[in-house]
Amino acid sequence: MYIYTMIIFPFKKSIVFTLAFAFSVASFVGCGDDSSSSGSDQSNAGPLAECTAPAFLKKGDKVALLSPSYSTPDSNIQNTAAILKEWGFEPVIGKNVGKLDAGKYAGTAQERADDFIEALKDTSIKAILSNRGGYGTIQLVDLIDMKLVTDNPKWLIGFSDITTLHAMETRAGVMSIHGTMSSFIGKTRGKDDNSTLLRDLLKGTVPTYKVPKHKYNQKGKAEGILVGGNMATFVPLVGASDIDVFSGDGIILFMEEVGESLHNIDRMFNALELHGVMENVKGVILGEFVDSGTDLNYETTEEMLSKYLKKYNIPVLCGFPAGHDDVNVPIVMGAKVKMDVTDNGATLAFDMDGEKKDVDTGKLTNKPTLSKALLKALAGKIFAIEE
Repeated sequence: MYIYTMIIFPFKKSIVFTLAFAFSVASFVGCGDDSSSSGSDQSNAGPLAECTAPAFLKKGDKVALLSPSYSTPDSNIQNTAAILKEWGFEPVIGKNVGKLDAGKYAGTAQERADDFIEALKDTSIKAILSNRGGYGTIQLVDLIDMKLVTDNPKWLIGFSDITTLHAMETRAGVMSIHGTMSSFIGKTRGKDDNSTLLRDLLKGTVPTYKVPKHKYNQKGKAEGILVGGNMATFVPLVGASDIDVFSGDGIILFMEEVGESLHNIDRMFNALELHGVMENVKGVILGEFVDSGTDLNYETTEEMLSKYLKKYNIPVLCGFPAGHDDVNVPIVMGAKVKMDVTDNGATLAFDMDGEKKDVDTGKLTNKPTLSKALLKALAGKIFAIEE
């Protein structure tokens, strides 16, 4: 039986953003491209190139289970390891995932980075599945050699705080998967749609998502390289030369959040505008915004953001089921995507090799398996201890 002790964990985001932006230098290198451009006018940056897709997995391939952020109970990891075996893969648990640092992290930053580096160097490991998010991946970026990522392409899977590592992978020229993690796979025994879609994608079945219409959609077609993820995680990366994937032209920007006030989401979006990111965006995908708060007089987060997005004359796909809600479908970061938003709904397709499969997201009706409080805990908004 699990016992959860919830403690509110405060984050001084406005201070973090100020420091990150004040001391950053705007410089960019595209996926696998050695050319760079610098300066405060990000709209002058060249296009972001499509990344390399790691090889799809086959029976017997090894999958590393790592904890790049917060600690995860061993029972969850063991449950997921058993499920990976059922899928035909061989799980390899990182040697440091059982450690605890500062009461929350799965080991020190160096220990967590060492697990990641070891998994990259091990040629028998074909994918890295994050055990959970929380906070801490931003501490790892300077400890991981980007060339090592480029030279050893393998699927990285996760969401929330793993957004930082997705940016690193994209900057290194390697596609990755924004999708469910051990904390969720273990609790659902891999029987939910999020897990089965991830399993199929790892084996080579690439989804094309059909999304129901949304009142705040903006019609249009666009294509570009998919970047983004959790807003509180990726906004501080803007201007960080090593992993800034937002200064390249021709991007499709995906955004989601959990447990944030509307004014914090407003602040983060305005920070993107102030740094010229939106000038490089060809289309926007708004994922799940869970428990966004009611501190401003908007019906939804989408209503608030649409106020800003209207002026860009780009397609906007709202209500895409990815993020911190019960339905969290896998999407390929760093891949070239095509989005088409019409009066009747929208489609999102990945321009990459693999067997294509249409997925109607309106029919994905996963039963809630985790409380909203636990979802926020796994995102690092609340700290959970399991005994």
